[in-house]
Amino acid sequence: MELRIFTEPQQGATYDQILAMALAAEDGGFGAFFRSDHYLKMGQVSGLPGPTDAWITLAGLARDTKRIRLGTLLTAATFRYPGSLAIAVAQVDAMSGGRVELGLGAGWFDEEHTAYGIPFPSVSERFEKLEEQLGIITGLWETEVGSTFNFSGKHYSLANSPALPKPVQLPRPPIIIGGHGRKITPRLAATFADEFNVPFSSYDVTKTQFEVVDEACASRNRDPKSIIRSAALVVCCGQNEHELARRASNIGRDVSELRENGLAGSPAQVAEKILAWGELGISRLYLQMLDIGDLEHVGLIASEVLPAVK
Repeated sequence: MELRIFTEPQQGATYDQILAMALAAEDGGFGAFFRSDHYLKMGQVSGLPGPTDAWITLAGLARDTKRIRLGTLLTAATFRYPGSLAIAVAQVDAMSGGRVELGLGAGWFDEEHTAYGIPFPSVSERFEKLEEQLGIITGLWETEVGSTFNFSGKHYSLANSPALPKPVQLPRPPIIIGGHGRKITPRLAATFADEFNVPFSSYDVTKTQFEVVDEACASRNRDPKSIIRSAALVVCCGQNEHELARRASNIGRDVSELRENGLAGSPAQVAEKILAWGELGISRLYLQMLDIGDLEHVGLIASEVLPAVK
């Protein structure tokens, strides 16, 4: 099982804090450092000093880290045009030496769009745009150098694009699609995804969602095993009950609730739960770290959980 660190910087974080956790994750031997793509805090937190842009942050991390892979869960298709997003991700991929992964979703948080003047269309239109963006971005990256790329869709049209720059990773950086949709999301995953992620769900819900993706792959004559399976769960680990309770309190959660809905407990208990999730065929687990200043938490999991699940 590969463990990845996943952060929510919109809850309040500077670039230096994000970098510190990314470096702690790299030093600890985690497989990747991911962040959300949001512009507005959620819940009863200050959100100070304010949001940071996901891809500007990842560009900085690309130069300030050396080994760890970097990406988003999930970039919102509503935030950016597909052509410019393809350029940005390819550039960050080059800046990192080929360590970038693009998680792309339809966008869902209407309040952040209102707060920053970003159009927020209907659900159906958002998914139409997502599908076109996936086709455009992968098409731009996979077009041979010297050739041009054209696309004519309902929402986007590209004519005679030089399809540059190219990412370092060939044929392109991995694409991650995730969510709980039962029709469109599995179809998009079967068509475009290198990895499918089920976020913050129960074991049974996750199992069912993977089965739906399997069916979508079968209908397109794609081997379901060609898609990496992953999940995202909040983590709260402590050497003793006092430390566990302190960490839960710091993120505004109850220990009993975290035990039920996430990965909470001693290092041995957290490792046992992770291995149980592996029985679903999951090979990657994103550990949501809500206290971005708690680098000791990263160190504890790196030293006592990571070796038990590798």
